[in-house]
Amino acid sequence: MVDADQTFVIVGGGLAGAKAAETLRAEGFSGRVILICDERDHPYERPPLSKGYLLGKDERDSVFVHQPAWYAQNDVELHLGQTVDRVDRAAKTVRFGDDGTLVRYDKLLLATGAEPRRLDIPGTDLAGVHHLRRLAHAERLKGVLGALGRDNGHLVIAGAGWIGLEVAAAARTYGAEVTVIEHGPTPLHGVLGPELGNVFAELHREHGVRFRFGVRLTEIVGQDGMVLAARTDDGEEHPAHDVLAAIGAAPRTGLAEAAGLEIADRAHGGGVVVDARLRTSDPDIFAAGDVASFPHGLFGTSLRVEHWANALNGGPAAARSMLGQDVPYDRVPYFFTDQYDLGMEYSGWAPPGSYDQVVIRGDAGKREFIAFWVREGRVLAGMNVNVWDVTEPIQRLISSRAAVDTDALANPHVPLESLA
Repeated sequence: MVDADQTFVIVGGGLAGAKAAETLRAEGFSGRVILICDERDHPYERPPLSKGYLLGKDERDSVFVHQPAWYAQNDVELHLGQTVDRVDRAAKTVRFGDDGTLVRYDKLLLATGAEPRRLDIPGTDLAGVHHLRRLAHAERLKGVLGALGRDNGHLVIAGAGWIGLEVAAAARTYGAEVTVIEHGPTPLHGVLGPELGNVFAELHREHGVRFRFGVRLTEIVGQDGMVLAARTDDGEEHPAHDVLAAIGAAPRTGLAEAAGLEIADRAHGGGVVVDARLRTSDPDIFAAGDVASFPHGLFGTSLRVEHWANALNGGPAAARSMLGQDVPYDRVPYFFTDQYDLGMEYSGWAPPGSYDQVVIRGDAGKREFIAFWVREGRVLAGMNVNVWDVTEPIQRLISSRAAVDTDALANPHVPLESLA
């Protein structure tokens, strides 16, 4: 029974946490809602950090989930710049790391997100080595890219994933020289496979980005605290004034681990193990967003999804579960990117080895197409590139699990709606 005497605590002030707080109030919860954020900025969305805000197209205020006044207006107790260093499951309390204050909870949501993976090589302590995860990172990097563009400077990016490519596009837009170091054979190999990874490689090459595939950074060379070059394991030295480490993110599970909650193995992306209602191994503790590893019935495995839509939808789903609603979280994973004149949306989950065919509808050479990853005629994932208003039918194709005629799937004259 949920009533005004209960306290719901949310640890993590990103999109998932902020949307969970919003949903609790929208669903009529009248108890205390406490939102604890370890950053001093109000909860914000992350996609603009490598897209519009980094490019100078979006104002800083546009990144925030709610206006600052919203929290007081909705009686959400917001603690900015505060960390939680302990969860006591027996006492049902969380402890603030700064002063040891204890806060009791009836239900607890862990929305602690993820943190950038660090390069374990010499030179990472130099002033010109960057990561991109937080608003403060984006603010700093925005200034760096502007200076590199004005001075014809060089940026080396370690990693050709989404963040690495989006920053590469931004850097070239500013006029900086860009070299991307990637140990895989193509950009985005673990997500798109070789068939579509080359589409992004050619896009960036056309805009002047240099790639070095099949190698790793071994050292960042500097002098007087500044970056001078980046060395790779093939013996080459690449000129660099700044280096961005974009080698992925790790779920922030330390708090959950210390509390004895079940943690997923690395094969499933790590993260806090939750059930289909986003409950952890403790029935009064929930997890959502980047940190949660949840079972997805559609794909028959547990997933940890780091994209914006998972935080947007997972936070509200966890809030409803905290309120006792029996609604499973089974959204089809979705993300998007904008690079130069290419816009893309991706739905589904199809890592290399999970599919037996890639079906192309449209003209990949002109970068106006839809790609489908298919196994035994069933669509696992779809990616629309510069083709719009097709996300819903693509997701219906994925959710239906129905076998489709791949010739019809490839034919742009056959409506997608007729195949689902």
